[in-house]
Amino acid sequence: MKHTIEVLRVEECTYSEYIKPKSMYYAHNNVEKRWDIVDTHDSVAILLYHKDLDSFVFVKQFRPSIYLQNGDGFTYELCAGIVDKDKSLLEIAKEEVLEETGYDVPLSHIGKITSFYTAVGFAGSRQTLYFATIDHGMKVSEGGGIDNEAIEVIYLKRKETVSFMFDERNATTSGLMFALMWYFRHNA
Repeated sequence: MKHTIEVLRVEECTYSEYIKPKSMYYAHNNVEKRWDIVDTHDSVAILLYHKDLDSFVFVKQFRPSIYLQNGDGFTYELCAGIVDKDKSLLEIAKEEVLEETGYDVPLSHIGKITSFYTAVGFAGSRQTLYFATIDHGMKVSEGGGIDNEAIEVIYLKRKETVSFMFDERNATTSGLMFALMWYFRHNA
């Protein structure tokens, strides 16, 4: 997939539906301190294993903050989304899988792995991590996201995963790495 990126401008964020920058003032052992934080949504992420292809299913997505760091901006990630709807975490996870990858996974096939805090230095939102095994019969659309998201569905053979994880040329996320380590620990 060919992408052309042109940075038009970078400016201070004074309003966002998704994040709220704040400064927290507090006393720690009677020493007054300040810390800048970002109030943000919690999220869900789903590790998908395609049993017919013996492959993991990830998404490749453009992230502007990564572009400013490496000039490319495309990351390999778990299928994921923010918790901003009046639905259960499991329902949001199912919806994200369908939107991003095109697989309609029954709720009963999605299992919780754990939850943890992310971006603890400045945000502290909570991500709930799930796992699902999928097959050809669950594919109902091409995926790719909604609302002008440019998401590419990636299939990575299980036997190639460990070398992929530790190849620093691949812009991977900590959630993806953690989920894969969980998988290999529980499926050795």
